[in-house]
Order: sequence, then structure tokens, then C-alpha cells
Amino acid sequence: MASVLEARTPGFNPYAVKYSPYYDSRLAVAASSNYGIVGNGRLFVLGLGPPNGIQIEKYFDTNDAQYDLAWSEINENQLAVACGDGSIKLFDLGVDQFPVMNFHEHNREAFSVCWNPITKDTFISSSWDGTIKIWSPTRPQSLKTLPVGTCTYSAQFSPHNPSLISCASSDSHIRLFDLRTPVTAKYHLTTLIPAHSPPPPLPGSHGPPLLSNGTPYPGSVPSEILTHDWNKYSDTLLAAGGVDRTIRTFDIRNPQGGPLSVISGHEFAVRKLAWSPHARDILVSASYDMTVRVWNDGTGMPLPPGMQQQGGVVNVGTEMGRMNRHTEFATGVDWCLFGAGGWTASVGWDERVLVWDAHTLLRR
Repeated sequence: MASVLEARTPGFNPYAVKYSPYYDSRLAVAASSNYGIVGNGRLFVLGLGPPNGIQIEKYFDTNDAQYDLAWSEINENQLAVACGDGSIKLFDLGVDQFPVMNFHEHNREAFSVCWNPITKDTFISSSWDGTIKIWSPTRPQSLKTLPVGTCTYSAQFSPHNPSLISCASSDSHIRLFDLRTPVTAKYHLTTLIPAHSPPPPLPGSHGPPLLSNGTPYPGSVPSEILTHDWNKYSDTLLAAGGVDRTIRTFDIRNPQGGPLSVISGHEFAVRKLAWSPHARDILVSASYDMTVRVWNDGTGMPLPPGMQQQGGVVNVGTEMGRMNRHTEFATGVDWCLFGAGGWTASVGWDERVLVWDAHTLLRR
């Protein structure tokens, strides 16, 4: 593998990394002391470029652990950080240390934060308290609370629809909330996807559903979903991964139809995944097995003779390559939006930020 740029986060174990949506030379890392169990957190802002490769340009401390971050979509110098005390803090690169806004309604750890990439005027947070909250960056009170009812590790706005919010949680389900619908008793909940349910059998078949390689669909036990992401090229396609080490993709138009693709290979839980912003069928994942892997979701692979892509046939994703330089849990990964389409940043509990070109893996 080609050279890897590296920065250290001494005394802090990273949980998340995000490239700036404005500059390909800037990224940020949310990190926590003592692996996020107890102690404070630190937000690192790093710059890329000569002569030093990658270096810390600024940092912000918080009294509790930091688990996730999101760059503002309306101000290139601001970032929101999800903290272990349930708060979301908004920092500005032009203001030293103190947050410019503090949002605190969650009563347990805030574990994810995501800015609306379309309207750009709101962001969301999710928490172990079983709720998603919608915020405006200009007011301390939330605009709306969406009850999930179970520990919610990951929440995102759709990159295609500003009214569509998805979340992944500990009860093995992916939920979709459409803010255009009436509140009613379901609080905008429109779709519930059981992530570990098998697809329906093939029409007329008496056997189990099949994978695209002709083998029976493997059984699975419901387990916690730790991460999910929207495909950037299809407004109905999601990927999710978690404790059972497997990544699955789903079409939200067929929530009971089981996964479209199954991607296996990690030896421990999948902590973070992200679809490529440059290719429809490529995604990257970080795992507690200390590896970061690049995958093809298998949708472009031809089916064996006699098999048709219809109910019961699930694509098999393939590993394109892996980056194994981390020496502790790999906890975060993100794609750079700019350039040729391969630059990736990853972080792990080894107090390291690694920036590398995924194309070097794909060419192996």
C-alpha cells in the first residue's frame, strides 16, 4: 500500500472523523480520554498539505467524552459535537475553547449528530435515551423530538430528501421518519425495516432464500445496529452494520423484503461505514477487528445461469482491499468529497488519524 499520512491524538481515543465539506485539506476528529468511559473529550481540527503532511491546527476540550461530529453546512468554520453528557456543542474555529452554542436535552449519551445537507438550516442528534432531536443552530431548544424507544446509535438526514430522517438502533431495526407526514401517534414514523430478517423465498421454491453465488441465505440473529449510511447515488438505498459483523444493504421501498446485499468478512463488530461519494457500489467500513475495508456491494456482478434477480436472491458483496495499519479498534472512517475519489481518513482507539488513498487498495 502507498504512503499513509498520520497524526496523533495524544491522550485521547478517537471515535469519529469527518472531512470538511468545504476544503479537501481540512478534517476534524471527535475523541475521548480513557476510551470514552470516563473523563473529558477533545475535538481536533487538522490540516493537510506540505510541508508537514498532516498536523493539528486547533482543538476544543469538553467536560465529557465526544462520540461524533458534523461540520456545519452553512458556516465553514463551525462544527457540532455529540457528547457523553447528552449535550451537543457548536464550536467555531474563530472562537477559542468555549462553544458558541450548547444544546442539552438528551438525558443520556448523545452518540451521533448529522447536519441537513440540503436545506442546511437544521441538524439532528440521536442518543442512548431512545430519541432523535431536530435542532436549529440559532436556538438552544430543539425544534422537534422523534421517539425511537431504544438506544439509537446512528441518525442521518437523507442526502436526497431534506424531510427524510433515518436511524439505526439496538433493537435490530432501521427506522425512517418523514417530516412531511402528519405527526399522529407515530411521530412521523413511516417505515420500519427489520435488518436481520431473511428475504422471502423464491417464488415457487420450497427451500431457503439464495445468495447470488447459489448458496442458501445464512441465518442471522437480531443484534445491535451500530452504523448506517445512505447511498449517494440512489435515494432508496441504505447500508447498515453492527454487532453481527455483517453489512447489509436495503431498499426502503421494500422494507419487509430483506437485504439486497450481504457483505461479510469483518471478524468483529462493524463500528462505522460510509458509501463512497464517487461510486454507486463502493463503501468503506471500520471495525473492532482493527481493519478498515473497502467493499463492492455486489450489485454489478452477474448472476449465475438460471438465477434471476427477484424475490429471495441476495447479492454477495466482495472485499476490494483492506487498510490494516491501526493497532486498536478502528472506530471512524470518512471519504474526501473532492479529487479523484479515493482519499479516505480513518481513526482508531490507538490515538491515530490515518489518511490514505483507497485506490491503492483497489488496484492490488
